[in-house]
Amino acid sequence: QVQVVESGGGLVQAGGSLRLSCAASGRTIGNSAMGWFRQAPGKEREFIATITRSGGSTYYADSVKGRFTISRDNAKNTVYLQMNSLKPEDTAVYYCAISRYGNFMSADRGTYNYWGQGTQVTVSS
Repeated sequence: QVQVVESGGGLVQAGGSLRLSCAASGRTIGNSAMGWFRQAPGKEREFIATITRSGGSTYYADSVKGRFTISRDNAKNTVYLQMNSLKPEDTAVYYCAISRYGNFMSADRGTYNYWGQGTQVTVSS
């Protein structure tokens, strides 16, 4: 059974930083692109960032470009999201997911088939 578990969320002041982790079990993520998404109350789940299986290519939503960095450690079967210069509008539940199409990077949540339960990030002003 494949499990994806996010961690590292919490409460932080505006301008602060957090590092989220996403650990997978039950399968290796080394052959798959990975993605991070977030969902704020009353809003749809939105794309944040994606990374290829080697980590050589990344792609970000405009809203986080230059502030967030996605990375991965395939030996640990883990993906990370470093979040700097956090803003109150970054408040959301953050999810990571495994691509269902191998190394295909996408901002479309329909192209991911294994999701975690999410980790709450709250940014106070």
